[in-house]
Amino acid sequence: MSTPLKLLVVEDDPNLGKLLLEYLRAKEYDATLCTDGQEGKRAYENGAFDLLVLDVMMPLKDGFTLAKEIRAKDKATPIVFLTAKSMKEDTIKGFEIGADDYITKPFSMEELLLRISAVLRRANGALPKEPEPEEYSFGGSSFDPRKQILTTPEGSRRLTTKETDLLRLLCANRNDVLERGHALREVWGNDSYFNGRSMDVYIAKLRKYLQEDPGVEIINVHGKGFRLLAGPGPE
Repeated sequence: MSTPLKLLVVEDDPNLGKLLLEYLRAKEYDATLCTDGQEGKRAYENGAFDLLVLDVMMPLKDGFTLAKEIRAKDKATPIVFLTAKSMKEDTIKGFEIGADDYITKPFSMEELLLRISAVLRRANGALPKEPEPEEYSFGGSSFDPRKQILTTPEGSRRLTTKETDLLRLLCANRNDVLERGHALREVWGNDSYFNGRSMDVYIAKLRKYLQEDPGVEIINVHGKGFRLLAGPGPE
């Protein structure tokens, strides 16, 4: 029997929090509930979790602040934000911090479960549909998609899950057009407007990293998508 995946839920609404806890445990997750950001930070530091579900608006420490503190030391643990329906603009900020997904209130438990399952599949390195090399080499840089490590002439950095998935697609289509809709469906699950805004944030992040390599550039292809321009890496 496999060990249940551990989820940390930080939600200040006691009714919703209890409902989330009972539902996730019924779905065989090992779920822990905290009711404010400070309590959530302590639980995170004292436990090893496979995924974090963070409400944005919380007392003592809000979800964005908690996520920033976690991402300063931990780029890998997936984070799903819960946001108010009237505050969708916050989703872009959430992705900039390093969230892997978001879900707006009110939501169905089934939708939340699908989002969590999708993020966990990506985070646990679900194999891509096509075989891929252990390392992509381009320009003066290299990228290990399994370890989520990008190495440029100025050093190495650990990428988030979404950064990894997006760079993986760009590398697999190097010097060809990566269609915008295809990237959205592969990495975000659908091509909604807000997911499109999120992808633009991640493209900007990857551009910033790759500015360290003069032999590499991500360009926009108007009306189509993106192209990673790069020659082959060093032998």
